[in-house]
This record gives sequence, C-alpha cells and structure tokens, in this order.
Amino acid sequence: MSQAANTNRIDYIEFPAESVPGMKRFFADAFGWTFTDYGDDYSSFSDGRLNGGITSDPTERPNAPLVVLFASDLEASLAKVVDAGGTITKPIFSFPGGRRFQFSDPAGNELAVWSDK
Repeated sequence: MSQAANTNRIDYIEFPAESVPGMKRFFADAFGWTFTDYGDDYSSFSDGRLNGGITSDPTERPNAPLVVLFASDLEASLAKVVDAGGTITKPIFSFPGGRRFQFSDPAGNELAVWSDK
C-alpha cells in the first residue's frame, strides 16, 4: 500500500513493560513474534502483519498500550487532532524511524501519529 493509502490508519502499537526481555520471551513463546532490539529499553516486534514495540523507559512509557497511526503530513495531522478537540501530550519529535507526536483523545486515551518524513 502507498503512504497515502496508509494515512490515518493504525500502523504500530507500543506496549509498556517493566522488563523488555520478559515481554519478548512471552510474545515469542505465546505467538511466535520476532524482535529487533534498539538498546536495553526498546525492542520492535513483528507479528507477521502488524509491527509494534515494547518499551521499559519510564520517561517514555505510557500507562497503557500506545496505538500509533500513520500520517503522510504530520503537521496537518497534528492540526486536525487539535481542531477536533485532542490535547497534545508530546509535541512533534524525531526518533530513529521518523517523527511523531502524541495526544490524548477527549476520553483521555493516549495515542500517537508518526511519519517517516
């Protein structure tokens, strides 16, 4: 699928964890997921269809799984989130795979939007 076709779709999920190795063991044993480590406190996973991550960094770790959507235009997506009543919890920042921001929806759920540009 093209980037435009993926815009506004769930693209990634991050799970909080006390122990990244423990979570990796669980998901590998239970579901056969594969992993790529990015330091001691982050590992990405693939379940064969959807990708995600596991983080144990307490400064970056949300209190619940973090659903991440894709946007081909990150700034436009941020503006739409704000206009729709969302609250930005982390402004746009860079990470090894691109850039993203995080927000709370009106019910208080935290989500993120990322772009590879």
